[in-house]
Amino acid sequence: MQLGQSVEPRPRAARRNLVWLVTQVVTGLPAGALGLICLGSLLFTSVITVSWWAFPTAPWLPVISVRITDWGTALSLGLVNLVVLAGLAAIGLPPLARAHARCCLAVLAPSPAEHLVERVTELTQTRTDVLQAHSAELRRIERDLHDGTQARLVAIAMRLAVAGESLSDDPAGAAVLVRQAHAETEHAMTELRSVIRTIYPPVLADLGLTGALSTLAARTGVPTRIDIGTLGEVPAAVEAIAFFAVTEALANIARHSRATRASVRVTRNGALLCAEIADNGTGGADAAQGSGLGGIHRRVAALDGTMKISSPPGGPTVMTLELPCA
Repeated sequence: MQLGQSVEPRPRAARRNLVWLVTQVVTGLPAGALGLICLGSLLFTSVITVSWWAFPTAPWLPVISVRITDWGTALSLGLVNLVVLAGLAAIGLPPLARAHARCCLAVLAPSPAEHLVERVTELTQTRTDVLQAHSAELRRIERDLHDGTQARLVAIAMRLAVAGESLSDDPAGAAVLVRQAHAETEHAMTELRSVIRTIYPPVLADLGLTGALSTLAARTGVPTRIDIGTLGEVPAAVEAIAFFAVTEALANIARHSRATRASVRVTRNGALLCAEIADNGTGGADAAQGSGLGGIHRRVAALDGTMKISSPPGGPTVMTLELPCA
C-alpha cells in the first residue's frame, strides 16, 4: 500500500453499506416509485389522448376524467392532463431527488474521525514529499557548489599561490596569473549568485512578488500579460512558492505548449493567494506525465495549497493555484 492511500476498516465499511442499503429501501424505492408513476401517467395520458376511439370503455385520464366522445374533448382534456402532470413532476420530483441524495450523503459521509485520519494521511504524504524535495535540493546545491564554485575557488587559490612564489623572479608572469585569478573570481561569483537565486530569488527580496513576476514576464519566451491585484502582506514562503510555481509554469509553456501568448493573474481572496496561469497552446498538460507539473504540485502541497489544471486537447490550458497565506 502506498503512502497516502487510506483503507477503511472492513467492519465499518460493511456497517455503512448495510445502513445505506436500508436507506435505499426506505427512501429510494418510494421515491423511484413516485417518479415512475408520474412518468407513466404522462405516457398513459399521451397514448389515451390519441387512441380514445379504440378504447371507448377504458378509464380516462389520471387528473381530469370524463367520458370522451369526440377528438376536441380528447385533445383539450389530454393537453390539460399533460400540463398538470408535467407541472407536478417539475415541482415535486427535484425536491424529492435532493432529499434522497441528502439522505444518502448523510449515510455515506465519513465521520469526523475518518476525516481526521484522511487529513493526517494527506499531511503525512505532503510532509514526505517536502522532505524528499528538500533533500534533493540540498544535494543539488551541494553538487553545484562542489563541482562549480568550489572548483573555481581552488583554481583561484592555486593561481594566487603560484603568483606569490613567482612575483620576485617573474613579475610579468605573476601579473598574468593575478588577472586570471580575477577573471575566475568573477565567474565564481556568477555561479554563486545563480545558486543563491535558486534558494530564494534576490528579485523577491528587492521588488516583492509583484515586481518579481513582472520581471519574469519580461524575460519569458512567450508574450505574457501580467495582472496582479492588491495582495497585501504575503509571507516570504508563500511568495517564494508562488514565484517558483509561476516560473516553472511559464517555462513549461515556452517548452511544450506551442503557445503564442500567456497570462498570469494573481489575486488575494481573504486568506488565500490565488494564481491563474493560462496559455493558448495545444493543451494536453498532465501532471502524471511530468513536465515540471509534479514539482509545482509538491511545492504547493507543502504549504497545504491546491493546484488544478484544465488542459483539454487543443487547449487552452489553465492552471489555478491557491496558497493559504493567513
